[in-house]
Amino acid sequence: MTRNRPLITGGFAAALGMAGLAAYSRHVGRVAEALVPPDGDFVEVEGARLHYVDKGPRSAQAPVIVLIHGLAGQMRNFNYEVADRLADTHRVILVDRPGSGHSLAAPGTHPGLRAQGALIAAFLGRLTIERPLLVGHSMGGAVSLAAALAAPGRIGGLALLAPLTQPQPFGSAVVQEFFRGGAPLRRLVAHTIAVPILQLRSRRAVRRAFMPEHAPDDFAIRGGGILSLRPETIDIAATELVHANPDLSEMAALYPTLDLSSAILFGAQDAVLDPERDGAPTAAAIPGCRYEVIEGGHMIPATQPDRIVQFILDTAARIR
Repeated sequence: MTRNRPLITGGFAAALGMAGLAAYSRHVGRVAEALVPPDGDFVEVEGARLHYVDKGPRSAQAPVIVLIHGLAGQMRNFNYEVADRLADTHRVILVDRPGSGHSLAAPGTHPGLRAQGALIAAFLGRLTIERPLLVGHSMGGAVSLAAALAAPGRIGGLALLAPLTQPQPFGSAVVQEFFRGGAPLRRLVAHTIAVPILQLRSRRAVRRAFMPEHAPDDFAIRGGGILSLRPETIDIAATELVHANPDLSEMAALYPTLDLSSAILFGAQDAVLDPERDGAPTAAAIPGCRYEVIEGGHMIPATQPDRIVQFILDTAARIR
């Protein structure tokens, strides 16, 4: 019995340590949600509860502009003048993607890119919005493309900002930020060790997302960045990454069928997604798609609002 005592004690200590990490992670999540509370309203769509903001004038002549954020982000990513300036002339809808920000996916589900696109299309139908311009940043670009494919003829245009559009070689540069393995393992990691690890690496992760440009000092709150430290956000983001490629492979084969106003804008120094993989080939595949590359990194909606607003308005003006 004496010989087994260290093993029993060690197992108990490990369990206690994991329980402590889980409690700490829940605390960090609650703090993040208190610092970045919901900004808008909620609507139930096919079992999902979507958080959105509806602002700006309603005009029959100007298309509605819908802003869709990227991986582990939320609607406040567009808070750096983009949403407000667009709302001077257009009705603007900001929406947290299912499972991200303050939106909840249907219970027991982690919708992939194509499923999220269908949910966004259903959400727009619920709000009786016809032929909007979808503005998708990063993974929000993939969801925007998925919505256009899911609802042909119901989306007026796409303005894609540093979008994820093609299957990815998810090697160490990306996957090391999250984790592989089955859903139970991802969930365990997300709710225990991931939060303190990401806290330690948060400055490095933010630098990489923004480089070669600099992140705003208030991005954690004004930009909603602190919500990326919630265990639920980490779990969803990892799941989205792991399962993105099958959807992207199917979607890429369908890009030539898209018939709408479209444009893609990339920062030449993007350290997250490659313009040569996710920009040029996709623009060539979508009939009539415009493609532009500017100096800048991945987070151009926050760092270059003047250029982004003009790009969006130019694309909106071309909607037939």
